[in-house]
Amino acid sequence: MPNPATLERFIATVESNQHDLAIENFYTEDASMQENQSPPRRGRDNLVANERAVLSRIQSVSSQCIRPVFVHGDHVVIRWVFKFTWKDGTGSQIEELTYQKWNGELIQEEQFFYDPKQMVPK
Repeated sequence: MPNPATLERFIATVESNQHDLAIENFYTEDASMQENQSPPRRGRDNLVANERAVLSRIQSVSSQCIRPVFVHGDHVVIRWVFKFTWKDGTGSQIEELTYQKWNGELIQEEQFFYDPKQMVPK
């Protein structure tokens, strides 16, 4: 079960748009991430590399946690809104729920639930 202060530091890191740093600092070495029903990506180093690849394609991002955050033992559910400005000047807004399984103070597994149509640039 994550300490409430750890969870708040994690949220603050994401809201400061340091998504790669959030993965480096708050995920286990063997962590996994899964987009909807796609196969999970595994390993913190791989997750950081993937996040940096995504960040390299954007001009800017705004990240907001919509409260409340739900915590039940080692499981956490967070509602996020991300606003992307892509390098070509188009934008996307995505609202998602993330379901996390924590191992002590670090995230072991995470699955994102969102409508992929939201990612289509406008």
